[in-house]
Amino acid sequence: MFATLLPQPPSKEGYWNKPLIGIYKRMAELQQYGIQISPFTFSQTDRTEFVKEAENIIKLKPDGVVLAPFFKKESLEFIENLKIHSIPFVFIDSEIKDAGQISYIGQNSYQSGLVSGKLLDLMLPGGNILIIHFAKEMDNQTHLIEREKGFYDWYKKNNKDGHQLFTTEVSDTDDEVWMDDVKNIIESNNIKGIFVTNSKVFFAGRLIEKFKLENIKVIGHDLVKWNVEFLNKDIVHFLICQRPEEQGYNAVNKLFRFVVEKNNISEQSYTSIDIITKENIDYYKEFK
Repeated sequence: MFATLLPQPPSKEGYWNKPLIGIYKRMAELQQYGIQISPFTFSQTDRTEFVKEAENIIKLKPDGVVLAPFFKKESLEFIENLKIHSIPFVFIDSEIKDAGQISYIGQNSYQSGLVSGKLLDLMLPGGNILIIHFAKEMDNQTHLIEREKGFYDWYKKNNKDGHQLFTTEVSDTDDEVWMDDVKNIIESNNIKGIFVTNSKVFFAGRLIEKFKLENIKVIGHDLVKWNVEFLNKDIVHFLICQRPEEQGYNAVNKLFRFVVEKNNISEQSYTSIDIITKENIDYYKEFK
């Protein structure tokens, strides 16, 4: 039996349904081996829920685990328990370096940041840039930190036009108080470009739409339904997609080859960094 620990999707059409689709697809192919899957999920805003589900997995004692290490500290504690019980695990979507995983399947987050930096740089004739983290406890968000680092490094090496970069964290979007704060940052710092480090770029879209902000270029991540809506409105200009269904499929395949077939597997399997625009979105329907 394999277990998965993944973030809950934001809606029935949310991005994080896709890895599970890939996981179940591969499990269906492995039915002849008697392999089963037990899915566990947690809220992206609740670390206690992550800890609870991790404890349930340890009690289950599966043969392998597919893990999205969303909360770094809690993930490391979970990993220590997996090691104690000799349970192999595969990282998906985000990675903790040298944590004992048998493999990582997902984007190179640093390279994704570099790509986003170049795209925004090509669009901006002038003005400054705001990086927005819609997340709590950034010290725990390894993949977002790596994306930001890659983005900043692009401008360190290529900032011929003198764009200034600013970063802000929005930990609570339950009410719209954050919008006034971010709007003030935009207006007081001549912000003409916005880079959102995760799948919540639709919040930036709502901000721009509410205050009728003009001439701002926006880049974010993932083909979440609400992100695509703002892409089609020309409020979001690029989405970076990382083929989540493929990630789920490959993660289970890695576990199967390691646990059942006793094969050596590659430590990293980077997925493509796809650049989605309004003009090519219809060719990515399988990821929507």
